[in-house]
Amino acid sequence: MLEIERKFLVTSDVYKTQAVISKRIIQGYLNSDPERTVRVRIKGEQGFLTIKGKGNDSGTTRFEWEKEIPHHEAEQLMALCEKGTIDKTRHEIFIGGHVFEVDEFHGSNEGLVLAEVELQSENESFERPSWLGEEKTGDNRYYNSYLSNNPFASW
Repeated sequence: MLEIERKFLVTSDVYKTQAVISKRIIQGYLNSDPERTVRVRIKGEQGFLTIKGKGNDSGTTRFEWEKEIPHHEAEQLMALCEKGTIDKTRHEIFIGGHVFEVDEFHGSNEGLVLAEVELQSENESFERPSWLGEEKTGDNRYYNSYLSNNPFASW
């Protein structure tokens, strides 16, 4: 239940031509404390409840537990969430044996585009697509839980 991922800014919209799946995601936080976030997510017609722990020193590894829940239950839980939601479109791109999840943010985070790649180990190498920009792994400002309370538009 450890999640190992690296996060990057995206420098162009070329990723859209490479995406095999694109889905709208709405999410809110029942708890946005960096020590333990509890997230409710609606992704298409699916609902999810996710608990994440605090990241390690490099920000690449942290505990993550996720469970699919019925869509109507996710909608009910969204009503209990803290102020501030995340609205984004997630594009999945397969490159060199890895899946890059590119999040194109909407609403108060409009203009922010981030890519994440999940790895098997912190030192695992991966092919870098041309649109992958500056690394933001470990920078708390780019966590969705932070963005829900401190929108990109206000930076």
